[in-house]
Amino acid sequence: MIDSTVSHYRIAAKLGSGGMGVVYQAEDQKLGRQVALKFLPEELAKDRAALERFQREARAASSLNHPGICTVYEIDEHQGRHFIAMELLEGETLAERLRRGPLDAAALVDLGIQVADALESAHAKGIVHRDLKPANIYLTPRGQAKVLDFGLAKIERHSPTDAHSEAPTAVPQDLTSAGTALGTVAYMSPEQARGQLTDSRTDLFSFGTLLYQAASGRVPFPGDTSAVVFDAILNREPAPLAEHNPALPAELGRILGKALEKDRNLRAQTATELKTDLLRLKRDLDSGGRRAAELADSRSGAVRAALETSVAVLYFENLSGAKEDEYFRDGITEDIITELSKIKTLKVFPRPTVLPYRDKSVTPQQVGRELSAAFVLGGSLRRAGARLRINAQLMDAKTDFPLWSERYDREMADVFELQDEIARKIAEALRLTLSPQEQQALGDRPTENMQAYDLFLRGKSYARRLTRQDMEFALQMFDNAVLLDPQFALAHAANAIFCAQYYANFQRDATWSGRARRAAEQAIALRPELPDVQVAQAWLRYIDGDLPDAIQRVRQAISRKPTCEGAYYLLGRALFAAGHFQEVADIAEAAVEAAGDDYSVYVPILNALGALGKTEARASFRQRRTLALETHVVRVPEDARARVLLSSSYAEVGRADDAVREMQFALALRPNDPSVLYNAACARGKLGHRKEALDLLRNAWEAGFEEADWVRRDPDLALLHGDPEFERLYPAGRSGA
Repeated sequence: MIDSTVSHYRIAAKLGSGGMGVVYQAEDQKLGRQVALKFLPEELAKDRAALERFQREARAASSLNHPGICTVYEIDEHQGRHFIAMELLEGETLAERLRRGPLDAAALVDLGIQVADALESAHAKGIVHRDLKPANIYLTPRGQAKVLDFGLAKIERHSPTDAHSEAPTAVPQDLTSAGTALGTVAYMSPEQARGQLTDSRTDLFSFGTLLYQAASGRVPFPGDTSAVVFDAILNREPAPLAEHNPALPAELGRILGKALEKDRNLRAQTATELKTDLLRLKRDLDSGGRRAAELADSRSGAVRAALETSVAVLYFENLSGAKEDEYFRDGITEDIITELSKIKTLKVFPRPTVLPYRDKSVTPQQVGRELSAAFVLGGSLRRAGARLRINAQLMDAKTDFPLWSERYDREMADVFELQDEIARKIAEALRLTLSPQEQQALGDRPTENMQAYDLFLRGKSYARRLTRQDMEFALQMFDNAVLLDPQFALAHAANAIFCAQYYANFQRDATWSGRARRAAEQAIALRPELPDVQVAQAWLRYIDGDLPDAIQRVRQAISRKPTCEGAYYLLGRALFAAGHFQEVADIAEAAVEAAGDDYSVYVPILNALGALGKTEARASFRQRRTLALETHVVRVPEDARARVLLSSSYAEVGRADDAVREMQFALALRPNDPSVLYNAACARGKLGHRKEALDLLRNAWEAGFEEADWVRRDPDLALLHGDPEFERLYPAGRSGA
């Protein structure tokens, strides 16, 4: 097209090309100025979505008049070729500049202020960019940053109540919907990675990502494949800036931390907020003196302070060597995590985060590096009769230097006092001042009866397997625990939860629902504020068939304690039973992250993704579940439910021999268990074994699995729909709850 005329533009040179356009330098013959013309590639001209995206870029940018945004003059069409006429820029993109290395502090802060100012202007008009990255930031020779390429922009109409909001919530003139991930993978926000609806806070995460790269020379969420990058964005924290560039002010790490919060409700809420932080940092840098020196010290200030108050508690080593003592070791470790979490100024990594290190030989430095934890608490435990011996040691993860260590040799009755003492000693070692409320919280004990506590921990270890025999044993433990201590609210709540599950899965008899109700009432009377008690209430609503109330109550529990055991499993199960498949998909990542080794959480997720036809996402979660189950059955080979779910995973990928082997193993362990029979039917269904699937499903029904809502929505049993026997057992319209 060189030397040709398009409309009133004379094309002089080709500047570049990309997936959504070819750009030329041209002369505007009417106004005598140099411009850039961006043409939609001919092969995309008939693609409605591509054309609308191209036009949307022009509409979005042309509605903005800001020195930090590339000016669009017009959009036009010439002989079937669609093009945008825009400001011709001199200089280079930020991506090109970063090939020569990261920016210094002054240049970085100036860049951040300019880009934040441009975003502030765009967001004020309801425009979300959604593809911020170094390639879309242009740097002119005069030091002006320009935001380019609004091709993925989301143009939102503010509702009257949102007229002054920078994060509008109205559904836009948008070519995409929830469930579609848009943008460049390395710079996506968690909500984009999950395919959720986006808003202005999405740009702030991407802004934090590109500033982190400009500061360190590395992206905060690296990976060799999109899947690895997605996992990092959703589940990993970036390395502290000080590790990459110690010369940067520590305050910058705090600002980027606000932008890179994974939960957008906790993220910086507006571009104005980030711009103000950066302007304040610029003032401090320019003023010199003591304040600038403090900011330049990467071992002090916000980044170091944030690190200095983060602790990963590893599962203590079980020195008794007795497998039956592992439930006690796990319970003690998890309770220490809970105790430390009561200290608000201390960041404690939750149980699911440290689970992968259980019974593995790792160093504090390795854990600190992988989790970005400043300190690691580890140790060992030995129980001998009525005595308990614990060695605990708090290590600096950077140096492997011990900050505090202690050996305890106590009576078992002193276990709660011991947990409190460990928490207080760690606070002292880290020079944390405990508030009166925190002092009181650390003294709060679940029960004064050590034998009741031991029974409770033992019951939890069996109840997690969710087979009939294991749950009956667990319920005996919980019953005995509350007999020993009628004030033990957590044991009452556990009793209610698993009686309700027994009713739902095995025996729809008023005996079980009545037991669940009485136990829940006891727990509510004692400690209504506990998340576990709220989950017990939600299970009652679930078996009563009040799915909306069950969903609301379990969401409340999760909002107070995201890692509350079994909460996400119930939420996914209730949403699936209610037919809210997309909502199950929306919580999938958070559910898996919070569940730890609770493999049950995958069941409603995989079923919902199957019902939605999201084969790629389902395959990803299936692989993750398979790995989790394979790891679990090595550790707990007698867990029949884990084995039958593993059989189902193998069946889905055509590993028929492996599927049948695990299925037969599970049925040999628990031949009359409704849950095992039902999941074996699902595995046969995936293998296309219609008769075997129906026989197993009939056995499951006879054993007590009567949840029709669930069965009829389960995609694994779709091949049985219409079969007279299937319709007799699970007729349409009959509620299973």
